[in-house]
Amino acid sequence: MRRRFSPVLAPAVAAAALGGVMVLATPAAAAVPADKPLVLSSWTQTSSTSYNAWLAARANQTRWAAYNFDWSTDYCSKSPDNPFGFPFQTACARHDFGYRNYKAAGTFTANKPRLDDAFYADLKRVCAQYTGAKKTSCDATAWTYYQAVRALGVSPEDAPAA
Repeated sequence: MRRRFSPVLAPAVAAAALGGVMVLATPAAAAVPADKPLVLSSWTQTSSTSYNAWLAARANQTRWAAYNFDWSTDYCSKSPDNPFGFPFQTACARHDFGYRNYKAAGTFTANKPRLDDAFYADLKRVCAQYTGAKKTSCDATAWTYYQAVRALGVSPEDAPAA
């Protein structure tokens, strides 16, 4: 009679058979983790928790290499990254991250409104550090950037053919 080992116990049994040395076989081209959409969604919400999780992941991209995320950015595209001295660059990078990865997933159109709202939330968090006229100016600039991405950020389906 042949014994069958459960998939959970098989590595432990293999390690015991090899004198305690754990050997794991991995395919040559590892598959992207199945929770990629969930991770992507968790990093593109409007909350500061989502922003901070994305920022931590961005600082440790090698940990997330199996997910094949597109971390590239042109920051605030053709607009200034730090208009009037307001540091919008990181908010623009997260916005690019959302756009690029949802376009690659083929679900950009359904997620664009949330991505734009998350961008605006990020910009408002930047502006929250100011007071008085400087805060008013930052808030107005943030609103302008938000309106620009809402109007000009297009889905791949809407983009003109090359």
